Amino acid sequence: MFVYGVVPGAIQTSNATPTTENDCFFIAAGTGRATSLIGLYVHGRGAGLTAISGISFRVKKWFTTAAAGGTAITPSPRDPGAQASKCTAGYAVGAVTPGTGGPTLMLSIGCGAAGPGGWVAPNPDAALLVESGSADSLDVFNASGTASLNFELSAEVQE
Repeated sequence: MFVYGVVPGAIQTSNATPTTENDCFFIAAGTGRATSLIGLYVHGRGAGLTAISGISFRVKKWFTTAAAGGTAITPSPRDPGAQASKCTAGYAVGAVTPGTGGPTLMLSIGCGAAGPGGWVAPNPDAALLVESGSADSLDVFNASGTASLNFELSAEVQE
């Protein structure tokens, strides 16, 4: 098993219309190895806020066609001697096109507008799996009751 960091390294923004979901990140299946989401880390990047707000993140699985678009991310091996990742990933609010066939809601987490949140699979069976060679993808959607909140996210996958 190999572990990879999938880190956009960019601040993203929730929708300008409150409570409207945006697809902001995806991981799609590669060939040769199944890919599992084992960690998702989120952080609100608000500064000088006068109201307490939060950002919700929902991981949805698509089964017929995988998500596409956005800015490509090359998964980075945690072990520098590991081979290149087989999965593909991308990010960018408004630029990621969700897949089709579903979705099935897999996970829902959140964070404060200026604080951290996240999820780590408590055991290997709890990881969110994308089958090798399938047309599946795991997409992360964000939404907030407050317009245009800044956030960052990153993930860890295992193949």
